[in-house]
Amino acid sequence: MESNLEVLFTPAEFDALKNRDLSNTVCVVFDVLRATTSMLTALRCGATQVFPVKEISEALALRRSLGPAALLAGERDGVRIRAAQSGGVDFDLGNSPREFTPERVAGRAIIMTTTNGTCALQACLGARRILAGAFLNLAALADWIKNQPPSNLLLVGAGTFEEAAYEDTLAVGALCELMWGQFSRQADSAQIAREIYRAGANDLSAAVRQHSRNGCRLLANPELRDDVPFALQRDTVPFAAELKNGAVVKIP
Repeated sequence: MESNLEVLFTPAEFDALKNRDLSNTVCVVFDVLRATTSMLTALRCGATQVFPVKEISEALALRRSLGPAALLAGERDGVRIRAAQSGGVDFDLGNSPREFTPERVAGRAIIMTTTNGTCALQACLGARRILAGAFLNLAALADWIKNQPPSNLLLVGAGTFEEAAYEDTLAVGALCELMWGQFSRQADSAQIAREIYRAGANDLSAAVRQHSRNGCRLLANPELRDDVPFALQRDTVPFAAELKNGAVVKIP
């Protein structure tokens, strides 16, 4: 049976997903800097689930529904959402994975809205499964995919605003490298991502410093610069996670 591996690089491509039959497709969404990295970190540190929503207003409405025990998290322009942006509510957390400590998140549900990552997850609704990917859980993702191989695997880079993000392409390419022989057909987009990863694989930090606009922006901010090396750690999260019933949760 033919199996297909494909990559989407930019949010500009997301609208086309609405017209595709994704019922036999597994999507893996990467927002390395930083939404999916933060979601996976939150789950590793004991959060029960992470609800990704597009808009601040959706986050506030869901908080009213779930109750005050649910934490609000997210960013606009890279920094935590404050009362001036939300109509009076300071969010509990930003989008730095280092904020999602066991002390803050264990046993709590999290409602998250970010510029790109949460929108990318929502864009894949209709897929057979939607997984959250990052460098943190590449091995777990590859194992899950090998154990239940999909006929179509679509790797989605969340991007930066409407453009491709170099760090997402690196991570997508790393997963392509791990699974290359598993698929009978690899789209050119997958080959491109794989080659970009291979070019930077020996020193991911240097590659991000040199080529990632988002990485450079974070590195220039003293409060956020440590997010970059955190997000480039490999296989510190030993599980795959998926968007199910509106929330990202660990896959048992």
